[in-house]
Amino acid sequence: MRYFLAVAMMLGVLLLGVVGFRDTTTRRTPIEVFPDMDRQPKLRPQAEDAFFADNRGSRRPVEGTMARMTPMTMGASGSSELVYGYEDLPVNTGHLTGVTNYVENIPLTVSGELLERGMGRYQINCQPCHGALGDGNGITRKLGMVVVANLHDPRIIKMPDGELFHVITSGRNLMSNYAAQVSVKDRWSIIAYIRALQRSRLASIDDVPEQLRSTLTK
Repeated sequence: MRYFLAVAMMLGVLLLGVVGFRDTTTRRTPIEVFPDMDRQPKLRPQAEDAFFADNRGSRRPVEGTMARMTPMTMGASGSSELVYGYEDLPVNTGHLTGVTNYVENIPLTVSGELLERGMGRYQINCQPCHGALGDGNGITRKLGMVVVANLHDPRIIKMPDGELFHVITSGRNLMSNYAAQVSVKDRWSIIAYIRALQRSRLASIDDVPEQLRSTLTK
């Protein structure tokens, strides 16, 4: 019994030494186990520094320094507005600003260049699972992954472009997120290409320019 009491007292002293008296104040200097975590060498803004000839601690960026991010040029309305990745805008989030509703259409100008870029990014990131035609018959199905979305499913066709952007960004169900692999603009380009694939299945002869209809084969 006395050994039990001795052990209990030792544990109590140890616990008290580690945790201390909470919500109390003292004038005694605290024990700093890792003092470098509290007292790091650094310069205050606008402080002097004798290391440099002009004694200025605040320095201009080194020549040739690259910015952490490159702004994206918006062109949905023919403008050349620059958008940065940290801004809460539909082009970065897929949502209307300030609400959770998805944007209905791609907030970028859909051009031949954007579609060509989207085809290339689709072939790299999407085709292994969704297939070249977007019908879900990619190489992963042959390897045993039987649950792959068919991008021509009416449910996906009716999705707003912003929701497709969200799925690529954050993932859904068995699909992982691709935010780290695919840039914001490339995600929109992939969506533009997916819409082109869907249109190829749903288009009628009226969608083909009259001067090109004679080139079609039945």
